[in-house]
Amino acid sequence: MELTKNISQNKLIKSIFAIIVGSIALTISAKIKIPFYPVPMTMQTFVVVLIGITLGWKLGLATIFAYLFEGIIGLPVFAGTPEKGLGISYMIGPTGGYLVGFIFSVFIAGFVNLNKNIFIKFSIISLAVFVIYLAGVPWLAYLKGWEVAYIWGIKNFMLAEIFKISILVLSAEKLLKFRKFI
Repeated sequence: MELTKNISQNKLIKSIFAIIVGSIALTISAKIKIPFYPVPMTMQTFVVVLIGITLGWKLGLATIFAYLFEGIIGLPVFAGTPEKGLGISYMIGPTGGYLVGFIFSVFIAGFVNLNKNIFIKFSIISLAVFVIYLAGVPWLAYLKGWEVAYIWGIKNFMLAEIFKISILVLSAEKLLKFRKFI
């Protein structure tokens, strides 16, 4: 009985640690901007899918919800915070839809079996990234118009997204091994 209790406590501690580290990684990925014309690109989509692959869907969702909660309560965890607002006011801005898309993306990346051939991995990881845009672009279009949403929300980021997806596909097998430690 005592051994079972210790194993459960150990797993809980590892899970909480993984959620905290994932949230920190997502915050850092939001703050590091890669020069990209006309808008800087962050590594958030990469890290969201990375979290899903490495932690699985349950811990991945817990990590994303922790990150979003941190932002809701006013911590400057999002890209452009605090200078572009904090909390709910930031989340209902142009990037709000993308933030919602993180939830669906991490679920897909963490739930679907990635132990497949490279083409299936590419398709699954592409779908995980696509759902971020599927949630984000309509919200951006609602606020700024479809032309702005297409140029600033899709077009300028596609090559970078394909590059990030390719890195994740090539490293997916190694990343899946992290799940065994949690």
